[in-house]
Amino acid sequence: MNEAPFTVTVFGFNQALASAITGALDVFAFAGISWQRIHNLPTSQKFKVQLASAHGLPFHCSNQLTLTPNIAIEDVSHTDILLIPTIGGDIDTVLSENQSQLVHIKRLQKVGADIAANCTGTFLLAESGLLDNKVATTHWGYADKFSQRYHQIDLQPDKMVTEQDNIYCAGGGMAWIDLAVLLIERYCGHQIASDTAKSHVLDFSRTNQTAYASSRQRHFHSDKDIMAVQSFIEENLSYSITVNTLATTHNMTERTLNRRFKQACGTTPIQYLQALRIEQARKLLETTAFSIEKIINAVGYEDLSSFTRLFKKITGLSPSQYRTKFKRN
Repeated sequence: MNEAPFTVTVFGFNQALASAITGALDVFAFAGISWQRIHNLPTSQKFKVQLASAHGLPFHCSNQLTLTPNIAIEDVSHTDILLIPTIGGDIDTVLSENQSQLVHIKRLQKVGADIAANCTGTFLLAESGLLDNKVATTHWGYADKFSQRYHQIDLQPDKMVTEQDNIYCAGGGMAWIDLAVLLIERYCGHQIASDTAKSHVLDFSRTNQTAYASSRQRHFHSDKDIMAVQSFIEENLSYSITVNTLATTHNMTERTLNRRFKQACGTTPIQYLQALRIEQARKLLETTAFSIEKIINAVGYEDLSSFTRLFKKITGLSPSQYRTKFKRN
């Protein structure tokens, strides 16, 4: 491996999320150092970090913190990694204000830099065109907006981190942690990455973000009949519900119901029902001491194994694992 430190450049801009900048810079800067200091071992700096911005000007983060960069992005001629942080403000405004900077993202990628974006920073990366026909992820709450804007990108919103052709994307706001640890592993090996994660008390095992996402579906459409179906489902989660029941209750054929529901909600009635039941189960796992069997019955299921399979498919965790991770004291 390269003995000289690798270079990490974070591109800062107005309304960026400060923690996604300063946190990532800290984790990279202390790779090869923190663990070694704890154990009285010789240190070895693995990354040189720098903060860049348009014209090298100070910029205001979304929490009103002002950061002063080391360098202008246009003056960066080489970096091993270019990191685009989370957009903490209005996404459309940030994209509009930074169109002229996209050329530098593409320029650095062309000369060999790995490009990485965190959370809603993936929108800025997508604007550059570098994600076209590639896999990507973004914050689960902005997946629909991302898909609608960038049809040419293979969005996988369940993933915590995606990687293709040396272009990396991370999911929710604090997923820069997962992104940084992954990149440290790519450049320095598993041991350094593991040591860095442990010394900073970081979770080194997260692979998806579905466990953090809300599955509550919204009524963002104008079909009043389907809104009535949605309300019926939401009010009767603990009872047996079939498509036939829904269709008959709302004076539609099953075929018409499925077609209109899919058109309005982007999912089928049964998938909608399952998502709401899982959401309710998650809340009960987080806030009560009810047995898993009691929770299953409370959300309209009877078979433990089938519910567990569905729960794990949607959240990435078994019910017991979910409770352990998210139980509120």
